[in-house]
Amino acid sequence: MKKILLSRKACPALFRHCQLMVLSLALLLPSISGCATLPDVSPIIEGSPASQGAPQILSSKGLLSPQKSQAIMERLKRSAGPSDMLERHTAVVESVTESPLTKGNKITLLTDGQGTYAAMFKAIGQARNHVNLESYIFEGDETGRKFADLLLQKRAEGVRVHVIYDSMGSINTPDAFFQRLRDGGIEVVAFNPLNPLNSGETWSLTHRDHRKILIVDGKTAIIGGVNISKVYSSLPGRRKQGKKSPIHWRDTDIRIEGPAVAELQKLFLDTWLKQKGTKLAGSGFFPAQKETGTALVRVVGSTPGESNRIPFVVYVSAIAFADKSIHLTNSYFIPDDQIVAALTDAARRGVDVKVIVPGTTDSALALHAQRYHYSELLKSGVRIYEHKTSLLHAKTAVIDGVWSTVGSTNMDFLSMLTNDEVNAVILNREFALEMEQMFAKDLVQCREIRRQDWEKRSLVPKAKEWFVSWFIRWL
Repeated sequence: MKKILLSRKACPALFRHCQLMVLSLALLLPSISGCATLPDVSPIIEGSPASQGAPQILSSKGLLSPQKSQAIMERLKRSAGPSDMLERHTAVVESVTESPLTKGNKITLLTDGQGTYAAMFKAIGQARNHVNLESYIFEGDETGRKFADLLLQKRAEGVRVHVIYDSMGSINTPDAFFQRLRDGGIEVVAFNPLNPLNSGETWSLTHRDHRKILIVDGKTAIIGGVNISKVYSSLPGRRKQGKKSPIHWRDTDIRIEGPAVAELQKLFLDTWLKQKGTKLAGSGFFPAQKETGTALVRVVGSTPGESNRIPFVVYVSAIAFADKSIHLTNSYFIPDDQIVAALTDAARRGVDVKVIVPGTTDSALALHAQRYHYSELLKSGVRIYEHKTSLLHAKTAVIDGVWSTVGSTNMDFLSMLTNDEVNAVILNREFALEMEQMFAKDLVQCREIRRQDWEKRSLVPKAKEWFVSWFIRWL
């Protein structure tokens, strides 16, 4: 879900607020336009040696020795085939983040909203110590009420429950909805309240918490692009002509079990404290972890003000080091020049580059901005596909059949520069195969954009794309 979920027709009040926000941003542009920029990743990439020492890998019992870490990476490289992508990319990421690469994780792919909700309800239902929930949008609709009822039930059973919601993303949710949670003993924090006087840190209109994190008992976590809203309740499939049935929202989450959960817990608790949440007493937030799978996982979180903008560096370097394939799915594909250059360079050196983007969206401006880059990408050999049967909201990638990422980060300036975001990077051949299968299923539901047809489009869409391109930093 972008910065505002619902359409004008679905929610007139929220749409009017959006209009006011756009006007406010227009007035603020002169003062914020030069405040933040994406880092130049090329010196980091060019300085990465072709042969690198063993990465630091964290197990359930602590850091592994360089010899054991190197052995794990060698096995992974053999499963992926000849490539130095993993070694060089890992070196780059380690240079910009302290988040460790953890081993022994079990990753379960959740390929739609209904599957994600089922996994979330099951995890919450099994909670014995605590439930920590962070979501950009927490609607007060029937889906939100189901979550609220279950959370209140667990609190009544003695489970500690903590909720962080974004005040802008959840602006259409009545205060009474969250007050009911508080009255039931649940601790609730609004991220970056619209009233600056209530803010827990330096206030910014554009600083939003776009993360979606559920942590249960410090042992299970679910992250991805799925917010809490009824829009995920519709089934996939083409809507009938003339019918007003809701369009299906196509999204992706993952369930994580293993040492990587502790890294997500750190992000949640850090946000909680920054937003004036009460001191969380008691134990159980960081239980002893068991290794339940074979996946290496690095949690990649970001907040505004970081000079390295970790998710951006992760994406650019992974694309730059790709040897065989880049299969990218992104709901708000408004890349900066460095990502465009990395994708076009990869295609020209023979990498199979395919990008799935929305053909239907909740933001017409974002759609025009997305299409502004098509000509350059198509010319280089990048293949572009627009999803035609669902509203695509996933933010995923799989590279060289071994490197994958799933999370909340859109490939746009708001995600890369001004939002709190979180992705998991998974290094595992078996999980990457699942990601490839999901990508292939999505391709069946897409229309390929062909260069010869695209260049023949009329002047009107070209003019719209050009005009919107001037404002891509704020879409």
